[in-house]
Amino acid sequence: MIAATNHDTPGLATLVGRVGHVALKGVQTRVELLAVEWQEERLRLMDLMLYAIGLLLCSMLGVLFLTVTIIFLFPASARLYVTAGFAVLYVLAAIGAGLRLRGILNRQPFAESIDQFRKDRLWLESLK
Repeated sequence: MIAATNHDTPGLATLVGRVGHVALKGVQTRVELLAVEWQEERLRLMDLMLYAIGLLLCSMLGVLFLTVTIIFLFPASARLYVTAGFAVLYVLAAIGAGLRLRGILNRQPFAESIDQFRKDRLWLESLK
């Protein structure tokens, strides 16, 4: 009596289909991650712009009124020098703010997606 076996080995087409399915799932996951990060970056940029505009407006008004008040506290003969001193102070503050803004803008967008694609590439290269 011959024993029947139900162990069919998958054919080449089945194996290629499975590998393609897994690869497609990986690509889909990465694209979904990229879409989520894109939305986060848009929201972060909108928040950054709104808060920056509000901060700029309120700060400018506050500094303007404080500066005018301080200038008028000095005698008329010294007001020109006090005004020049404030101008120098504000230029230095603007330089500091510009440097800080550059630091914020240097943050790489989509860092997590780029990192995942890098890991995938390294993994695929290790299979060779």
